[in-house]
Amino acid sequence: MDLRDLTYEVEDGVARITLNKPDKLNAMSWGSWAEVETAIESANDDDDVKCVLITGAGRGFSAGTDLTEEEDDVRPRPYKGRTAALRTVHLCTASVYECRKPTIAAVNGVSVGAGFSLSLACDIRIASENARFSAIFVKRGLSADTGSTWFLPRIIGMDRALEMLYTGRIVEAPEAERMGLVTEVVEHGKLMERANDLAKEIASGPTLAVEINKRLVRDGIHRNLIEQIETEEYLQQITLKSEDAIEGQMSFLEKRDPVFKGK
Repeated sequence: MDLRDLTYEVEDGVARITLNKPDKLNAMSWGSWAEVETAIESANDDDDVKCVLITGAGRGFSAGTDLTEEEDDVRPRPYKGRTAALRTVHLCTASVYECRKPTIAAVNGVSVGAGFSLSLACDIRIASENARFSAIFVKRGLSADTGSTWFLPRIIGMDRALEMLYTGRIVEAPEAERMGLVTEVVEHGKLMERANDLAKEIASGPTLAVEINKRLVRDGIHRNLIEQIETEEYLQQITLKSEDAIEGQMSFLEKRDPVFKGK
């Protein structure tokens, strides 16, 4: 992949996407978002990728939209034909949210505006003690975008979401953990170690079961309980036929840790 604003590497089953404009606190142009979409689709299509980790280079995760970039900063997107014509770049965070693989945001610093939405689109957020969050749009006289009004109430509840959206205030890492905005806060120097360890732990699991669990939880928001249980039963039949399910049963009988292969 020919990427200018981020790096993409795969190691130990983990695809690491690093936003790489540290001089601008990883502020995102529309070209940057196109590259995020490309990286996510590459991870989706690669069976060797079992978890996706997103972070930022330098002092920040992402300072939101890069207002200094040229508006005609057009770069290839992973969508073709009518799909490309009908899919607005504003759906970039939806691409992250809909990633079939588990996603982790390692938030190393400021995460505001559209950059805040990007962290919210991930399944899990591990934050450095230096992390700061804001739905800063209102401070610029703008209503919110990139899905923050959809993500926030689902993560922290309606009242807290609206308070953040109404005020645009900065939420420091300890408060973010208390309100459930992030999963965990760690010392700044240990952020990537912790995030990488978690990503590798997930990547070492039974891939089919993990990906189906993600699908069940995400889609289950829109189902009633009976529909969800029936869907669980149906999809579990896929995992029952997998090599990893056989390994899980054998390791239990043999009283040893399972060694999953993602098959």
